Amino acid sequence: MSKVIITVAVTGSRPTKAMNPATPYTPAEIADAAVEAHAAGAAIAHIHVRDPETGAPDSRLALFAEVLDRIRSRCDMLVNLTTSGLNITGDDVIARRLEPVSLRPELCSLDVGSLNFRDRLFANPPEFGVEAARRMATAGVKPELEVFDVGHIDQANDLIAQGLIAAPPWFQLCMGVNWGIAATPENLLFMRSKLPPGAQWSVLGVGRSQLAMITLGVLLGGHVRVGFEDNLYLRRGVLARSNAEFVEQAVGIVHMLQREVATPAEARAILGIG
Repeated sequence: MSKVIITVAVTGSRPTKAMNPATPYTPAEIADAAVEAHAAGAAIAHIHVRDPETGAPDSRLALFAEVLDRIRSRCDMLVNLTTSGLNITGDDVIARRLEPVSLRPELCSLDVGSLNFRDRLFANPPEFGVEAARRMATAGVKPELEVFDVGHIDQANDLIAQGLIAAPPWFQLCMGVNWGIAATPENLLFMRSKLPPGAQWSVLGVGRSQLAMITLGVLLGGHVRVGFEDNLYLRRGVLARSNAEFVEQAVGIVHMLQREVATPAEARAILGIG
């Protein structure tokens, strides 16, 4: 088995300081959280940006650029900028969602397939997937194919068949998101079985399912994602004090299960990133 790539998703768009005071809002806080997680063992930082004053979801390119610059000036971890754009409305939504690609991070998320969240539609029409894959290929950015259900893997496989995704494809299996596929061992095994040959994959579990999903992911030979975007509690009733605490927990699981944690350089090699 290859070494385990640990991704840390440090803030997302939903957590607030009212939920957990350690939730980062400003570019400095977000970058600090990523760098601290890198020191704990994370090879990749998955980045959303927030309004520095209110903490509301934001998509301003200047905020992404500041976070990227701050991380790169302090460590060698890979940076994955989101293109989910849940807060973006109006005209030219696809173009505005894909603005972070122009900053040329190592990776950008590419959400494949639409989904009803509990309180909103997460719309990812087919034309978004095609345009995102083309722009990322042109910019030399590795797509992280985020999938929330089995049909999303089929759509991602279609992009691969069209030659729009370079080998090896990198999948993030998102388990336990309302109303995506439930976070059960049976479902994770099923999702993994639908991946194309040669794919690299990571798993996340939302909320209380995080620990079980990353443990099973390590056992099955995959990679893992942790962090405040997915979960705010280190254990039942105990708020995590930092994203780094989740990374430390994941590192402990990796070592207990007789695998090794990938460095950023090793993650580049595993994912085929130059």
